[in-house]
Amino acid sequence: MGYVNDNRIVMTLDAGGTNFVFSAIQAGEEIIEPFSVSSCSYDLKSCLNSLLGGFRKVCSLLPQDPVAISFAFPGPADYENGVIGDLPNFPSFRGGIALKAFLEEKFCIPVYINNDGNLFAYGEALAGALPYVNSCLESVGSNRRYKNLLGITFGTGFGAGVVIDKVLLSGDNGCGGDVWLVRNGCYPNMIAEESVSIRAVKRVYERFAGLEGSDLTPKDIFEIADGKMGGNKNAAVKSFQEFGKVAGMTIAGALNIVDGIVVLGGGITGAAKYFMPSLLEELRGNLFSFSGDSFPVLQMDIFDLSNKREFDSFLSDEDELIKVPDSDRYIPYRKVKKTGILVSSLGTSKAIALGAYTFALTQLDKS
Repeated sequence: MGYVNDNRIVMTLDAGGTNFVFSAIQAGEEIIEPFSVSSCSYDLKSCLNSLLGGFRKVCSLLPQDPVAISFAFPGPADYENGVIGDLPNFPSFRGGIALKAFLEEKFCIPVYINNDGNLFAYGEALAGALPYVNSCLESVGSNRRYKNLLGITFGTGFGAGVVIDKVLLSGDNGCGGDVWLVRNGCYPNMIAEESVSIRAVKRVYERFAGLEGSDLTPKDIFEIADGKMGGNKNAAVKSFQEFGKVAGMTIAGALNIVDGIVVLGGGITGAAKYFMPSLLEELRGNLFSFSGDSFPVLQMDIFDLSNKREFDSFLSDEDELIKVPDSDRYIPYRKVKKTGILVSSLGTSKAIALGAYTFALTQLDKS
């Protein structure tokens, strides 16, 4: 990451409907112990006071003045202008709240707001999965390098972000990288998030187990699949298989446009051993033309980088030298197209925080 020796401090926030978690980052590291306060999302004045009180406390703990505030906040939102729209878990925000301008007036420093999928992808592209993969390629003498990343978050919802050659794809309407409302591959009239979310795992388990209205969590269902908790093991496994299937269909469509490394984050990645096989099956599948021709879903071969054998194969250099006609010269020919998918080793929260920090400094340096 380009700011590991930077002395500037950025205040950060992990915004949830129940709690706000505050911190601060300098030189790519948290420099205070994160703390939380109630978000008071039901009342606008109380909610704004929670934000002010939290950031003022952060300021009191810092060795020097911060240069910016940068954080993720749930959408829908106009992130460029910092206006948060109608949120189901923030009823007091109905009609839109100018949060960026409010905080800038109170603290007299720039404020940057993004969604968590964007900041997760940005953090992984600059300080996580992407530099890790490229350093592994360099260590084996390969000339291949990856510049693009698709970051996916599995949790309450189905989030995503895209980074192209170190630039975060925001989009003209702030919707760049959104995959949650892509058409669901299993239920064509539904959005993808209805199969790729916490509620989806629970719904599918209840359907196959013949239950209704259970209070099981995805962690419970994972433990049922593992045989560590009583329940319908077959239904538990199927719930994660369907999750992986729809996630794979959606990622395949996005990956054909982004063409980069895929990194997965969010709490449900703990169940990767149950959803990854069906996800990879979709990424490695085939589609057909009316004339009967078969085409791979992806032009590139996909490698599961959490599997050592596949990672070693991904790192292997299969370039050939091709002779230039009517010449004695040879040029390299990248015969095999490759990309990889892996689970975040940074962790989702840290990746988002690093993304927020780096985004703020990048914007400051531009101005």
